[in-house]
Amino acid sequence: MNCQSIEDVKKIVKEKDISFIQFWFTDILGVLKSFAITPSELDEGLTEGMGFDGSSIEGFARIEESDMIAKPDPTTFQLVPWRGGERPVARMFCDILNPDGTPYKGGARHVLKRLLERVAKEGLTYYVGPELEYFYFKDNTCTEFLDTGGYFDARPLDMGANLRRETIFALQSTDVRVEYSHHEVAPSQHEIDLRFDEGLKMADKTMTYRVIVKEVARQNGVYATFMPKPVFGENGSGMHVHQSLFKGDRNV
Repeated sequence: MNCQSIEDVKKIVKEKDISFIQFWFTDILGVLKSFAITPSELDEGLTEGMGFDGSSIEGFARIEESDMIAKPDPTTFQLVPWRGGERPVARMFCDILNPDGTPYKGGARHVLKRLLERVAKEGLTYYVGPELEYFYFKDNTCTEFLDTGGYFDARPLDMGANLRRETIFALQSTDVRVEYSHHEVAPSQHEIDLRFDEGLKMADKTMTYRVIVKEVARQNGVYATFMPKPVFGENGSGMHVHQSLFKGDRNV
């Protein structure tokens, strides 16, 4: 879904009879935060942003300076794949602003934007390609594996292939391009690799990836976790990050 402006968003919300629009942002630790508005509030939300209590968000404001604004980026508008069917739900990533409309310096998206602006001044584009590993467990109360597979194992040892397949379809529905997927080293450990993209776009895609992995697992009655070391004696999960700087079409 390719929205480039506020008008594009409003048009799609009306055409698809979207019921709620979720505003997404992260706290200082990278934990996803979200609240939803109805289409009747969309005009104000897109032009002025929506206020919230920043003192209740980890790493944001102190209690005496708690008012903050979440202003969505219309270019990040996508339907969320786990709320399809009639009257679907959409989401947009937000920039965090102070009450006077200036960017909040502690907002993760703003920090990345500032760094990307410095790179752009050198005539360069920063690209990122992450490899995120995670585990599937029976539920959120234990670390019971779903399989005994290892690195690059196939069925019947790899019992997470169907979960990965559903996850990739959901990712593709939000315009997240996937390179490949496979079973990782530890039992019930998996990896889906995303095609590299510009830094800010990939940051948004990475947050989307994490949510979709967890939601697809939940809908199938299992639990997905990105914890770095959930099981003693087994390989932990990491996120390798391929980074490159391009000048035009040339990798410098």
